[in-house]
Amino acid sequence: MIEASGLTFEPRFDDLVGIVEAGRMVAVGARDGRVLKMLAVAREHQGGALLDQIVTALVGLGFQEGFDSFFVFTAPSQATSFEALNFTLLASSGRSALLEYGNGLNRYLARHRRLVRPGVNGAVVANCNPFTFGHRYLVEQAASLVDQLYLFVVREERSLFSFESRFRMVREGTCDLPNVTLLDASCYAVSSVTFPTYFLKDGDPGGAIQMELDLLLFAGRIAPYFNIETRFVGSEPLSRTTACYNAAMHKILPDYGIKVTELERMSARDAAISASRVREQLARGDSGELATLVPESTRQFLLSREGRRVWETRGNAV
Repeated sequence: MIEASGLTFEPRFDDLVGIVEAGRMVAVGARDGRVLKMLAVAREHQGGALLDQIVTALVGLGFQEGFDSFFVFTAPSQATSFEALNFTLLASSGRSALLEYGNGLNRYLARHRRLVRPGVNGAVVANCNPFTFGHRYLVEQAASLVDQLYLFVVREERSLFSFESRFRMVREGTCDLPNVTLLDASCYAVSSVTFPTYFLKDGDPGGAIQMELDLLLFAGRIAPYFNIETRFVGSEPLSRTTACYNAAMHKILPDYGIKVTELERMSARDAAISASRVREQLARGDSGELATLVPESTRQFLLSREGRRVWETRGNAV
């Protein structure tokens, strides 16, 4: 039924529910973490209560797993059907729309109200897996050009180092910069919800659409809330996905009054400094060049018992 409705069956899901009538499946849907997907209703039942029943069942199962908000991607023409089920439209392009159930974005912004500052503000969104001299250079240069720099650390737990470890490395590596404010990006910037392609090594055919929605959400909701006028990024010679994301920023954000400033990536020994370069060296058991690639606070963490336990047991990861 899923493929008959023009959707692609995706084998990864936590829950799959359906409604059967007279021995025939008439509605189906799945949940993958916070994302509701593969939602389909038989043509003769569309406009009725079946979509509501499927969504209610999936949300209930998600609540039992501890999630407090849920997302759905759909065609823009179908957005009103989900808004009628108490979803809120977060971003919409000509090709797709992202909606949320649970009012999570408003709660996220309200939690950070005390961090809102007037003036000429900028933003950096970074994973920092781990935090390198390249990240430090980008943040330091960006902070020198604005009154307040918001550094959003990617929350997603799909990296070698946990969010808590990455956030700690970033905090310790930028604590001397008084106008830098660290924030947890949560589900709302470069997450498996807004931009899952970022976490797939080989990319994804839908990557361009996901990039667009991620940036439209940033431009339409996050940047205005924090008075962000500039998004800073480092040049990307290594990752095709990230390079495409940078290009999408240059295309999309200026239309919303947000300047994109791309800084040349810092190098060491004639090669770009990157978190992947650090991870590759750690995977080989080579910590000799760390002093040229990461700040002392990061080096100390990587060589600590806690840090070694991560890279010696898990090896090279995303």
